[in-house]
Amino acid sequence: MIGVEPVAAPDAPLARRNPVAKLAAALVFSFILVATLDPVAPAIALAIELALLPLFGVRYRVLARRALPLLAGGVGIVATLVLFAADRSGRVLLDVGPVLVTEGVLVTALGLVLRMFAVALPGVIVFATTDPTDLADALIQNAKAPARFAIGALAAFRLVPLLGQEWQTIALARRARGVDAGRNPVARLRLFGSTAFALLVGAIRRGTRLAVAMDARGFDAGTPRTVARRQHFGTADWLLLVGAAVLAGGALAVSIALGTFRPLLG
Repeated sequence: MIGVEPVAAPDAPLARRNPVAKLAAALVFSFILVATLDPVAPAIALAIELALLPLFGVRYRVLARRALPLLAGGVGIVATLVLFAADRSGRVLLDVGPVLVTEGVLVTALGLVLRMFAVALPGVIVFATTDPTDLADALIQNAKAPARFAIGALAAFRLVPLLGQEWQTIALARRARGVDAGRNPVARLRLFGSTAFALLVGAIRRGTRLAVAMDARGFDAGTPRTVARRQHFGTADWLLLVGAAVLAGGALAVSIALGTFRPLLG
């Protein structure tokens, strides 16, 4: 089942920081890394993220479980570049039928995979250490986001675990009716697509009902709203934001100093 609740130790130094500060630091850290295609800068950034993970109170095993979809994405990137990459420069490492692996292909694939991990992991860490209600409150109080948007996003976020339950319900209902792919990969792929479409339709219907229910309860009244829990943005939160920019800039500077920097544009 999909989970969105925080899994960090509540007394961890960085887990206690303001949710908006953590989100902004993750965005700054990720945005700077997008500027390069080389593997050096994201590798350094990834090492920094893993080294700081204990300060967020998250165990490495828990992070690996939450980042499991990223592993599947990395495998897909490598497979796609091995089969369809246009740049085949460098020494040939493997040449078997349509599969031609060169040093240039591996460097490009390594850079993309490392950058994907380095850019995505800060977001994973933020949501693994932040309570959704605290995030919505902080967006309203500190980021001055519209209450309609923040509360709507909170409601949608709270419904995410239901997607996993509904997927299992649809799969079991179809199996009870004799709809089973067995060991046929083509039939399994078709069944996956139809199940995903059914899940999408159900999610849209649930979202529509939720929006109508929220409006009926005055969430679109336009009157000023109060908050039950204050979210303070202090000096430590500013230091977290500045530290994220400095560390990401340092990783980029090392890449430039080593001569491996490959700008995304230009």
